[in-house]
Amino acid sequence: MEMNIEAIVKQVLAEMQGTPGATVAPKQAGVIPKTSKAAMLTALENYEIKEFPIPELGDDDILVKVEGCGVCGTDAHEFKRDPFGLIPLVLGHEGTGEIVKMGKNVKKDSAGKPLTIGDKVVTCMIFKDNPDITMFDLNKQNVGGADVYGLLPDDDIHLNGWFADYLVIRGGSTVFNVSDLDLESRILIEPSAVLIHAVERAKSTGILRFNSRVAVQGCGPIGLICIAILKTMGVQNIVAIDGEQKRLDFAKELGASATVNFKDFQGIEALTDGVKAAFGGYLADFAFQCTGSPIAHANIYKFIRNGGGLCELGFFINGGDATINPHFDICSKEITTVGSWVYTLRDYATTFDFLKGAKAIGLPIHKLITHKFPLSQINEAHITNLKMEGLKIAIINE
Repeated sequence: MEMNIEAIVKQVLAEMQGTPGATVAPKQAGVIPKTSKAAMLTALENYEIKEFPIPELGDDDILVKVEGCGVCGTDAHEFKRDPFGLIPLVLGHEGTGEIVKMGKNVKKDSAGKPLTIGDKVVTCMIFKDNPDITMFDLNKQNVGGADVYGLLPDDDIHLNGWFADYLVIRGGSTVFNVSDLDLESRILIEPSAVLIHAVERAKSTGILRFNSRVAVQGCGPIGLICIAILKTMGVQNIVAIDGEQKRLDFAKELGASATVNFKDFQGIEALTDGVKAAFGGYLADFAFQCTGSPIAHANIYKFIRNGGGLCELGFFINGGDATINPHFDICSKEITTVGSWVYTLRDYATTFDFLKGAKAIGLPIHKLITHKFPLSQINEAHITNLKMEGLKIAIINE
């Protein structure tokens, strides 16, 4: 093959001197369509499948072919009530997919791992004030103040959420190479990171230990993942509290040592006795409150021993006021309480290890995904979520 040595030398010298040389085309895999379908939430309880042009990539951008995305409770809230005032937009933030094209400056992910065409990735957030932040930066407590794909206002790119065929990851975003995880595990990364963060917050109290008696109230996806994380950490004495027996049965599969169905008890005193009996006559050393119910928040203090701890993580959005008695519930019992909201970059890295560890010890974490829908049935997927007919609902692209 004939080589143009002169052109190659000019290109190398231009790059060394910081001057423009010949244009370097973005790296890409195969034929990429000119347009992408995306599920645009155009009104309350109404997604429309629209088709948008796939834009030209900048030198720091990545184009991802979406493989799947979980339906979060946040998506369901936005679908039902638009509490963030974002309509119209493309939702979906629990997504993952394969890199099919990337700008010339893209070399590695936010953990320093190399990136190439064909790698499987997830995104975490976009730090507008610090686009060069990495997972090793400890100054960020959580993603408050950052942007997240799937909760971005619509703009001229449109492909800003994972409920689409393609997603454009813009330069300055955080991205992780997770090619060593299967699709279902990758879909569970984002919700699992929420719980990794909550457990780290709980550990900061100094009360949560391997031999702690731990109560987990609420056995939706969040509570169930919490149980799996505690079990993977080695915590053995976990009591799950919920009103749905099927969810309680699954809690045992994920590591709960005992369960309490609150529907079997009349009144908070009887329920407290039931929790105590499940712990062999003791109250909990630590509790995780994983529901969005103000009544559940008010109840949880009753299940905790004097000097115990509580992590409240059930209220991602405003769920209303809870009525507690500060003297009896907090002060006289000296309860140490922490709140938890979303996650940090470092929590994402820990989450990858958790998902591998849970699989290694045989926890059926993949069974959290109970329903799978194509993008064309995204309205049905959200209605299923709102009816609480399953656990984790997922959109899976063909």
